[in-house]
Amino acid sequence: MALIPSLGTALSGMKTAQSQLSIISSNVANVDTEGYTRKIAQQKNVILAGYSQGVSIGEVTRKVNEGLLKSYLAANSLNGNLAAQNSYLSKTEILLGTPEGENSVSANVAALQTAFDSFASDVTSSAGRYNLLNQADTLTSRMNYISEEIQKLRGDADMNIAADVDEINKLLDTLDNLNDQIVKYTLLGYDGTADLLDQRDQALRSLSEKMDITYFKRDNGEIVVQTTNGITLLDNDPHYLSHNAVAQASPTTTYAAGGIDGIYVNGEDITASIKDGSIKGLIEVRDVILPSLQSQLDELAGALKAQINSVHNQGTAYPNTPSELTGTRTFIDPDKQQIKIAEGDVRFVIFDTNGKQVATTSLKGGIGFDSGSISEMAQEIQDWLRSADGPNLPQAEVGVDKNGKLFINTGDSNYTFSIIDEAGSAAGTAQQPAKIEFDSNGNGLYDREFEGFSSFFGLNDFFVDNSSESVYDSKVMSRSVNLGLKDTVTLSFSNSSSGLNFGTITISPNDSLQDIVNSINENPALNGQISAALVPNGDGYMLRISNASGEQLEIAENVAPGAQPSNLLEKIGLQPSNVNAAISLDIRSDLQTSPEKIAGGSPQFDSATGEYVQSPAANNIANALGEVFSASFDFKQSGTIAQTKTSLSNYAATFVGNIASQTSNSEASLSYQTELTNSISLKEAQISGVDIDEELGQMIIFQQTYAACAQAFTASKEILDMLLSIV
Repeated sequence: MALIPSLGTALSGMKTAQSQLSIISSNVANVDTEGYTRKIAQQKNVILAGYSQGVSIGEVTRKVNEGLLKSYLAANSLNGNLAAQNSYLSKTEILLGTPEGENSVSANVAALQTAFDSFASDVTSSAGRYNLLNQADTLTSRMNYISEEIQKLRGDADMNIAADVDEINKLLDTLDNLNDQIVKYTLLGYDGTADLLDQRDQALRSLSEKMDITYFKRDNGEIVVQTTNGITLLDNDPHYLSHNAVAQASPTTTYAAGGIDGIYVNGEDITASIKDGSIKGLIEVRDVILPSLQSQLDELAGALKAQINSVHNQGTAYPNTPSELTGTRTFIDPDKQQIKIAEGDVRFVIFDTNGKQVATTSLKGGIGFDSGSISEMAQEIQDWLRSADGPNLPQAEVGVDKNGKLFINTGDSNYTFSIIDEAGSAAGTAQQPAKIEFDSNGNGLYDREFEGFSSFFGLNDFFVDNSSESVYDSKVMSRSVNLGLKDTVTLSFSNSSSGLNFGTITISPNDSLQDIVNSINENPALNGQISAALVPNGDGYMLRISNASGEQLEIAENVAPGAQPSNLLEKIGLQPSNVNAAISLDIRSDLQTSPEKIAGGSPQFDSATGEYVQSPAANNIANALGEVFSASFDFKQSGTIAQTKTSLSNYAATFVGNIASQTSNSEASLSYQTELTNSISLKEAQISGVDIDEELGQMIIFQQTYAACAQAFTASKEILDMLLSIV
C-alpha cells in the first residue's frame, strides 16, 4: 500500500529538517565563539528496492583549510615571539629614558662633565665640590638602579618562561584528551567529532602562541605534535616540558654558563631548538636583549671608572693631602708577583701641614728600584720613609694588607705623601704617566701593562666598585674563529685562595673556543674554582672565564725560557671584564663624606727653590678630568653597539638612542606580523566561519521543508484513516 511508505518518507523529511535546524541553531549560537567553525551535514536519498523511501542526514562535518591553519600556527608563533620582545623593550625604553630626556644616562653623563668643568673653574669652591659629588652620585645611582632593574626584568622573563612551560603542559594534556575522544568517537561512529576537532584546533592555536609547532594526522584521527625542529611534544602521550626559574639574576647569571636552567623534554635541553613563540621571545629577552643592554652599560661604567681614576690618581688634594693611602688592586702573592717601571719614573714627595716639601725622591733614580716583587718595592719605599736621608719617619709603614692591597702610611699625620709620575728621574721633569709592567703570576714574564703608578695600585681612585678582577672576557668572536696559533700554548690560573699557578690548561693550534671552554671545565685542578663559557654577545660570542669565589683571578701565558710568547690573550682580547661595573659603581667612601679630598691639582716643581710646592688653586687635574668626557677611547663590542673609538659622552648617547631604535623597530615588526596573522585568521573565518545571513536563509528553507513534510504526513495519515474507517 503506497500510503504507508509516504508516511515514512514524510517523517524522515521532518526528522532531517529538524536535525538541520539543530545544526543551524548551534552555528548561530556560536557565531562569536573563538575557534568555532561552521557545521554542515549532507542529506542522502534513502532508496529501498529501487524506490526512494525518504531522506537521511549524514555525518556533521566542518569546512576547514588545513593549509591555512598551519600558516596561522607559524604566523602566530612569530607574533608571540615579537610580542614578548616588544613588551620588555617598551619597559626598558621607559627605564632608560630618551636621548633628550633629563633623566637618561646620557643626560647624567653630560651633567657630570659640566660639574667637572665648574669644579675646574674654581677648585677652592666648596659648593663646586659638593655639586660634583652630587652629580657623580646621581650618575652612579642611576647606573646601579638601571642595572638592578635590568636584572629584575631578566628574572621576570625567566619566571614567565616557567609559566609558559606550565601552560604548554596543560595544553598538551588538553590535546591528549581530545585525541582520545576523537579516536573513540571515530571508531564507534559517533557524531560530534567536528566540535572536538574545533577544540583541538583551538588548543593548537594557543600552543603555537607559546612555541613553534607543527603537526600531522594519523588515520585514526589523532594528531602528533612536534616542534618545527622535530622534537616530539605529543605522540599517544604528552612529552612534558620542564624548567626551573632562576631565583635571582645578576649580570654574570647566564644560561650559557649554567646559571639559568634549560627547558627540557625527556631529559633533553631544547632551549636552543625553540625557534618562535612567546617562549623564544622571552629567551631572547633574558639571554640576548637585556644582557646586551647590561654589557653596554657596563662598558660605559667601566670606561668612566678607568678614565676618571687614571686622571684623579695623577693628582693630590690640598690642603687635605693624605698621610695614608690604600690601593684597590688585589695581589695574590706580593712576594712573587713583580712590577717593573718600564718608562718614566715615580716621584714621592713628603709635605708638612703647611704644604712645604720635607723630602723627595724617585723610585728608580733615587731609591734604585726599577723592578722586583711588590713586597720588595714596598720594603724599599718604607726604608726610605724611615731613613735619616729621607723624611726620617720611624713609624712609617708600607706593605700589602691582609686583603692583598698596597698601603702607604707615613706614621705621622703631620707629614703627607704625594705621588707624581714624571718622564725622568730628575726633579722637575715633565709630569706624565709612568709605564708599569706587571708579572701577574710570578713566572718572570711581564704579561700586563698599565699607565701610572698610583693608577695601577688604585691609591687615589675617584670611582670604586668594591670588587676584584674575578671575571675575564674576550672580545666578541665567532665560535669557529681561528686562534692563529703555530704552537701549543699553556695558560696558568691563579687566585687568592689557591695561590699562583695552581692550575694550567694546554691549547693546541687547532683548538676552538669551545675546546678552551671544555679544557677549563674538565680540568681537575680548576674544577669548582674556575669555570668557562661562551656567552652570546651581539653577533658572536665572548669567552668568559670566572672565579667562582669572586676573588682576584690572574690568567697568564706560561712561556718556556728563550721562547717567544704567542700573545694569545692579546689576540682574543681576554682581559678583566667590566661585567658588574654598572651595578656596583660608587664614589670612594671618604670622598663622599669629605669632598675636600677630591684632587684638583698636583704638586708643581718650583725651579727657583728647587722644591715641589702645593697650591690650593692648582687645577691642572680638574681640567684634565673635564677633558676626559670629550676625549676618544676604545670601546669593545657590546651587544648591538660595535667596537668603536669615541668619547664617553657620545657612547652614552649611543647607548640611550640604541634602545629607542630597537624599540621602534620592534614595534614596526610586531605591527606587521600582527596584521599578517590577523589576515590569515580573517581568511580562515571567510572559509570556516559562521555567516548569520546565510544561516538565516538556510533556516527558512528547512522550516519550510519541515512544514511541507508535516503537511504531507498529515494528508497521508488522513487518507489512511479514511480508508481504514471504510474497512
